Amino acid sequence: MDHQRAHHYSDHASHHSGHASDHASHHSGHHSGNASDHASDTSVADILDLDAEVLGPYLEELTGWARSHTKAAPHTIVDVGAGTGTGTLALARRFEAAEVIAIDQSPTMLERLRAAAAAHGIAGRLRAVQADLDAGWPPVGTADLAWASSSLHHVADPDRVLADVRAALNPGGLLVVVEMDAMPRFLPEDVHPGLEERCRAAGARNGWNAWPDWTGHLERAGFTVAEQRVFDIDVRPAPPAANRYAHRVMSGMRNRLAEQLSADDVAALDRLLDPDDTEFVLRRRDLVVRGARTAWAAHRA
Repeated sequence: MDHQRAHHYSDHASHHSGHASDHASHHSGHHSGNASDHASDTSVADILDLDAEVLGPYLEELTGWARSHTKAAPHTIVDVGAGTGTGTLALARRFEAAEVIAIDQSPTMLERLRAAAAAHGIAGRLRAVQADLDAGWPPVGTADLAWASSSLHHVADPDRVLADVRAALNPGGLLVVVEMDAMPRFLPEDVHPGLEERCRAAGARNGWNAWPDWTGHLERAGFTVAEQRVFDIDVRPAPPAANRYAHRVMSGMRNRLAEQLSADDVAALDRLLDPDDTEFVLRRRDLVVRGARTAWAAHRA
């Protein structure tokens, strides 16, 4: 999961729980390098790692789909806004002979990515590059496959970045863009019916995770869109990490959306977040994880 600056994804973060990575991811924007930025990066990194642990299996389907659109086995892959490396690792597993270049603005993210790569035995195929994409494309050479998961909508000028990606791709190269459709949902349908949908709607009104249909942008940048596809995610039974993930997301909704929710919805969130309540989300055994990602596969024209 991958995305760029994440101050708005704060310690209570909810509106960017993704990849990601999906990886989900990110940090290509401006960075002052102070202690609060480091704390924010660490918090976001924690959430990205949770997202990877809970939703990682869908990445096998996603990278398999990407492979079906490659015209030849890629020798070099660039992960644009790699975050903690969820997508980077998935790409390295799928394309076992490829070098993977992970670009991210945050040293914290890249430290975690390097550690994860070492733990998974792919450190020899990883090149981590710290770069602010708003300042320009880094000198990473050419690639056969580019991957931008939950990162493109965070850069200041996505059309310029898309042009940079196209210039970096070899002829016939593939770009995969992935976006998270909305915050994941965790509660069974009969538990506080509609609560999560109302929270998602409030987050959408605040512009959380807003992104455009990238088709026109891709075509203007000189890409030919081969396919746009929605990947539905439904993880049941939920893995143990889903409880911690749900707690982070619900805490974010409670802290950031309380004034926009009804008193009943706030009370429901309070119960789910209260360690002394029977509904406490960290103790629930009935969670399911539902969500969706939209992906575009586009070739350099």
